[in-house]
Amino acid sequence: MLFGCGSSKVGFCTLETPVTALPDTLCDLNDELLPLNQAKISVLDRGFLFGDGVYEAMPVYGRKLFRFDEHMARLSRSLAKLRIPNPLDRDGWQARVRRLVAAHPADDQVVYLQVTRGVAPRDHVMPPGLIPTVFMMSNAMKPVSAEQRHQGVACITARDFRWERGDIKSISLLGNVLARQLSADADAAETILLREGAAGGPWLTEGSSCNVWVVHEGALLGPVMDAHVLEGIRVGLLRELCEELNLPFNLRPLSESDLRTADEILLSSTGKEVLAVTRLDGEAVGHGALRGKPGPVYARLYEAYQQAKREQSI
Repeated sequence: MLFGCGSSKVGFCTLETPVTALPDTLCDLNDELLPLNQAKISVLDRGFLFGDGVYEAMPVYGRKLFRFDEHMARLSRSLAKLRIPNPLDRDGWQARVRRLVAAHPADDQVVYLQVTRGVAPRDHVMPPGLIPTVFMMSNAMKPVSAEQRHQGVACITARDFRWERGDIKSISLLGNVLARQLSADADAAETILLREGAAGGPWLTEGSSCNVWVVHEGALLGPVMDAHVLEGIRVGLLRELCEELNLPFNLRPLSESDLRTADEILLSSTGKEVLAVTRLDGEAVGHGALRGKPGPVYARLYEAYQQAKREQSI
C-alpha cells in the first residue's frame, strides 16, 4: 500500500513529504513486461543486498537506439569484471530493448538496464551457477534546457572519495550519490572529482555521473581511462567527432591546474550529451571575451553530436 501524507508516521518512519505513487509504465523484469509499480524482486537478490550488479543507460532518439553496440560492449566488460555471465547475446538484448522502447509512449527515451548476480542466501562469496536478474525500464528523455545550452552550467569540485574501480559501471553508486548531492546543495549541475595519486595530484577523474573534458589551445583533453574512470560511451564518440572536425584529441593525466586554467570545460553523458561548464567553484571558466561563456570547441562538438545522432541511431 502507498501512503500519501505530510510529516506523519508510517510504521517507524516519519514522512516529511508525500510519498509519490510509482508510474505504471511497462518495464521488463526477467523477460516479463509488466507495470513498473508491480515489479518485485527477492529481498535475497544480491543486487539488493550488496549492490552486486552492473547497469547501462542508453539514449533512444525517435525510437532508434544510439550507439547500441558500444553500450553492449561496455556491459559485457563490466559483467566480465564482476564474473557475472552475460544472460543475453547482442541480438537478444536488442530484441528486448526494442520491445520495451515500443511499449513506452515517448519517442525520445533513456533505457536503463540492470543485471545482478541473482538470488542466493546472503554470503559475501560469489556463489556459482546463479541465474542473473535482468531488469529494464525506460523513461522519457529530459533534454538539457535551451538556457543551459546558451549559458552553460555551474559545477563544483570535490575530492574523489569513491572506491578504486570506477571503470566498472556498478550499481553500487553510494559514492556517486554523495558526490552529486554536494553539487545539488550548492545549486550546481555537477560535482567534478579530483583524486590524489602516487604521482602527486590531485588529478581529474570524472564527474559524479559524467565524463569531464578540458580544452587547452583548441585541443580536447580528457583523463586517462584507468581504473578510477568509467569509459563513457561518449569518449569514443568525441574522439571520432574530433577526427572529423580536425580538432586535436588526447587522453592524459590532467592536474587540478589543467582544470582551473582551461579555456573550456565540458561534460559528456547520456543525458547531457556534451555540455559547457561556464562556472567552477564560483569562478568564471575561460579567458578573455569568452570567459564565463560556452566556447567554440563546445559549439562545434555539439553540432557534430546532433549530426551523429541522426546518422548513428539504429
